[in-house]
Amino acid sequence: MDRRRFVSAAALGAGATLAGCGPGPGHGRRETGAAAGGPAIVTRPRVRWRLASSFPRSTEILYRAAEHLAQRVAALTDGRFEIEPNEGGALVPPLQVLDAVQAGSVPIGHTAGYYYLGKTAALTFDTAVPFGMQARQHDAWMRHGGGRELTQRTLDAFGVVGLLGGNTGTQMGGWFRRPVRSLSDLRALTMRIPGLGGRAMEQLGVIAQTLPGGEIYGALERGAIDATEWVGPYDDEKMGFYRVVKTYHYPGWWEPSAGLSFYVNRSEWDRLPPSYREALQTASGEVNAIMLSEYDALNAPALASLLDRGVEAVPFPPDVMAAAAQASRALMDNAADDAHSRELLQSYRDFQAATDRWFNLAERTMAQAYGSGGRGPRVA
Repeated sequence: MDRRRFVSAAALGAGATLAGCGPGPGHGRRETGAAAGGPAIVTRPRVRWRLASSFPRSTEILYRAAEHLAQRVAALTDGRFEIEPNEGGALVPPLQVLDAVQAGSVPIGHTAGYYYLGKTAALTFDTAVPFGMQARQHDAWMRHGGGRELTQRTLDAFGVVGLLGGNTGTQMGGWFRRPVRSLSDLRALTMRIPGLGGRAMEQLGVIAQTLPGGEIYGALERGAIDATEWVGPYDDEKMGFYRVVKTYHYPGWWEPSAGLSFYVNRSEWDRLPPSYREALQTASGEVNAIMLSEYDALNAPALASLLDRGVEAVPFPPDVMAAAAQASRALMDNAADDAHSRELLQSYRDFQAATDRWFNLAERTMAQAYGSGGRGPRVA
């Protein structure tokens, strides 16, 4: 949608009032006993925001992140900073949350940066890079490796402040009507897959589409798409994809981690008292940690349940993985077409290379030893 038309529509509709915010810093301040030399008493202002999510309520963990943020912010501000979460499509279209926050139609949104790849490839680093870092590496890069500062420079151009909004961990490779046995099986296959992963799939002959979560099941059921990726066993079982198709490919090489973000309109952020900004940052950090642990706890029993329902977990064949890796690297190189994107890409790759050494030395070898002992996980 053209940004000017979007802003005009928002101003004419109900969306223009959705960022209803109480007085800015300084308002709500009163002094008692001042004439008698008594101390000044500061009353924090009341602030009410509506949050636009990209995710339907049915996704539970993804949507619940916004609810958790709202609850913690309210608790940290004695209920004076209220955030009302709204599921994808309730306030704005699910894939236009960044647009709405940028325009000021809503003060805060919960979304995935790679949904907006068409605006700038730099936004993909907020979410996922094909064959990139897994969740703990990505989180370490964002918090301690300069990733947050670099991605914020990208968001500055949109008038948006970015906060960590959760991570799903490594995702599955998605649901297919027929197993992919070789690279040739991907040609002319229509698949719901966003981000750079979708562009890499296009290099392999796939017709990639970006659909919001609430539309995927219907498209798969109608035959409008031949395959879809979403998240992992827990979310995918809730979405009911197993009722339509039974082939469940792995791994989701395009999303070795999938970081989500809370985007806040810069003007609204600047109006907040410092303690409210701190509450938002603290709450977003909690959401970020809790989401990943929740997925780690719930994906295992969900996978077992799917296999019991007749789902077949199938690895992508070696020729697909090799071609996907080559296409992904070339796409990343070509997407870094300006100085800032090149700086982001170099920082990301350097951090991945350094932390891969440690993860390969300690955790991967431990996992291999565990599996060779006969106790490793089996998916089929």
